[in-house]
Amino acid sequence: MNLYLPFKLFLILLFFFISLIGNAQNKTPKDSISTDLNEVVVSQNKKTFTNTNGNIKVDVASSIYNAIPNTIDLLSKLPTVQVSSDRESISVVGRGNPLIYIDNQKVGMNDLNALAVADIKTIEIIQNPSSKYEAEGRSVILITRKFSKKDSFRTEISEVASFRKKYSNSLGLNTSFKKNKLEWKANFSYNDLQPWENHSIDYQIPNAEITSKYDVTAYSKKSQFIFGGSLFYKINEDDSFSFSVNSKLQKDVFPINTITDNKNKEVENNVLTYSDNDSKKNFVNSFLNYTKKIQAIDTEVFTGFQYSNFDQGLWSQVQNNYNNTQFELAQFRDQKFKVNVFSGKIDVEKKFKNEMKFEIGGLYAAADSKSDSDIFDYEKSKSELSHYDFKEQNLAGYSQLSGKIKKVDFSVGFRVENTNVDGKFKTDLAPLINKNYTIFFPKAQFSVALDSTKNISLNYAKSISRPSYSSLNQGTTYINPYFLYARNINLDPTIVNEISSTFQYHDKSVKLTYYQNINPVYNSFFFDKELNIMTFKDVNFDKESAFVLDFELPFTYKFWTMTNSLVFVSEKIEDASAVFLSSKPYTYFYSNNEFKIPKGYTAVLGFRAVTKQNKGVFERNARAIVDMAVSKIFFKNWNCSLYFNNVFKKINEEEVFTINNISSKARYLVDEHEIAISIKYSFGKVKETEYKGKSMEENSNRLN
Repeated sequence: MNLYLPFKLFLILLFFFISLIGNAQNKTPKDSISTDLNEVVVSQNKKTFTNTNGNIKVDVASSIYNAIPNTIDLLSKLPTVQVSSDRESISVVGRGNPLIYIDNQKVGMNDLNALAVADIKTIEIIQNPSSKYEAEGRSVILITRKFSKKDSFRTEISEVASFRKKYSNSLGLNTSFKKNKLEWKANFSYNDLQPWENHSIDYQIPNAEITSKYDVTAYSKKSQFIFGGSLFYKINEDDSFSFSVNSKLQKDVFPINTITDNKNKEVENNVLTYSDNDSKKNFVNSFLNYTKKIQAIDTEVFTGFQYSNFDQGLWSQVQNNYNNTQFELAQFRDQKFKVNVFSGKIDVEKKFKNEMKFEIGGLYAAADSKSDSDIFDYEKSKSELSHYDFKEQNLAGYSQLSGKIKKVDFSVGFRVENTNVDGKFKTDLAPLINKNYTIFFPKAQFSVALDSTKNISLNYAKSISRPSYSSLNQGTTYINPYFLYARNINLDPTIVNEISSTFQYHDKSVKLTYYQNINPVYNSFFFDKELNIMTFKDVNFDKESAFVLDFELPFTYKFWTMTNSLVFVSEKIEDASAVFLSSKPYTYFYSNNEFKIPKGYTAVLGFRAVTKQNKGVFERNARAIVDMAVSKIFFKNWNCSLYFNNVFKKINEEEVFTINNISSKARYLVDEHEIAISIKYSFGKVKETEYKGKSMEENSNRLN
């Protein structure tokens, strides 16, 4: 894709916005004087984006972003944050998959789907998390919810109408109440969604003399019920108690149509594949926290427990039509997956008078999953039953010392984690997967203030990235008679070593990072000659390394606030089974432009782009997106917003690679061209935040 045209059109739109608003500003009366001064209101225009040492903080509650219909779409519009085409994972440019926290409690994608945007106060992208955070992840997305200090009541009712290829609708209710020491919050939403997606893969297997290409399209009808509630009780000045629960219940019906052209030596087949699919995904997550302050020794103790459950089922009936004859039943597939996670955690924080702080804590987590598969093959009149059980236990402890010595701020610490994994099919006498390992994770950060406007920092961290529990089950997806998507029960975690340095001047920063990953996870092909079936699944590659240069460049001029991220990445992915193509630097650019228009309007023009990516094994195409939005509050209680997302329509994501002597070119199309109207009515009032949460769950982000 040529980035020149979208970028040129973006600059034209930007110039148009500036000219239009500048003219409107000049027409605004400046010298009018009121002779009756009954009330003086002092207001401060809060910045939507702030930058501290490369950490970006977004004020969601006071910006146009609070009207976006769901949290995943909100995150996709933030600097350096990228959402996968299937909306099942989030990554940060140059830093991989982040840890995700809500009120300092570790969560996953399902929790984000269950979180109402109206409930969010701020979102912070933390680039160098300390040892206090789990070892899993090189960055943290910290979401802080809105809570109240004073007695209050507030309710918001929202409606979002979305127009893509098909119409979707979201209706939400968010309410909060505080009286004396007790505060509770509740949210409920119903989403009626109709997403569309398309992808194709063209591959060749020279050793088997096979050439094949398929094109698959899916229309979904999703019904989602999302609800959550939380309670905070301040027992006294030193003790507090909190409980929260959130859930998402999803029903999904999605027929899939696939067109396949397959040539095996001299035999050619054109196959039309149609599958009826009925899916459910139910998720629930609950927290119980208690905080105790011991004033005599200036120490705070936190204890917490969490229970999470994810229950997924997929029913499919597949038919094939060979060479325009007639459809015949091929397979009936009934697959179930369920995982339960329980964890308990304790944190102790001791402050000293010389600005030192010592922290120590521990965590225990246990996960238990079951994966059942029942596949009936109509052609062979044969049924295959399989039951796979997985158990994992994690025991972790950490210690950290932070403070300031003269002009140097420092934080040094370490974390030790022991993991015990067992996985077996019910027909196995002994476990197929049996792992027990202990890893030491040191972290250190030093920051020196050169003067009141400049500082420089140096960071080192070792971390781990574990596969999600869902990726460790035996589930498969039937695409056509020759191709399957599969999970991989044999995935190992990825170990990451990283060093970085950041220079900050006022609100602008530049950061240089080098990292190396051992056992990174990427897609791979496996061909079964006997069955004549290709399987596409995640595997561990040998290694990955990269240099990343990140510029964060915000600017403000009168009515115009611009937030820019410019990231240069030189990345190399290597594996013995893959052909090394080339490794060349690529560029990611993000620009968010917010305009304060007279009469209370706010307009936003956004641009995101990435140049062609040559990552060693993989080559991916250049892409660009332009978004527009305008918002206004009417009659104090009505917030109306209009969004134009992906103005220039479809995004084509293309990927080329050769693995296990199989050459592939893939293309993914996502229905992101959208016009959305959001209307929100609110009454009551909520002021500053009282609530303070804590991290307690090591593994809820793996419930995907």
